[in-house]
Amino acid sequence: MKLKNVLIVVNDIEKSIAFYKNLFGLEVILDNDGNVILTEGLVLQDAKIWKTFLNRDSIPRNNACELYFEESDIEGFIKKLESYGESIEYVNQLMTHSWGQKVVRFYDPDGNLIEVGTPM
Repeated sequence: MKLKNVLIVVNDIEKSIAFYKNLFGLEVILDNDGNVILTEGLVLQDAKIWKTFLNRDSIPRNNACELYFEESDIEGFIKKLESYGESIEYVNQLMTHSWGQKVVRFYDPDGNLIEVGTPM
């Protein structure tokens, strides 16, 4: 058995596609009417479909999991974040852990937690 994808719930598929493309360089592999598979194994699912399948609402900003990306040019990425056309809600600004890794945490437009750190 292997983990194939990670799915996150979003309210606006097109806005989320643009967010992950512009900031992370992810591309659409398959667009299946409310379920969009991006490169790197990220799947976006429309919140209405999620609610239909589970009969429950998603809970944004629940801080129960995060998407983790690595970026060697973290300062360049921070500039890209700061110049992004939409407002970014930060959990923490760029910081350096005691072990030397630099990280920033923020939410995507739907409240999914993202961490970007320098390679370990």
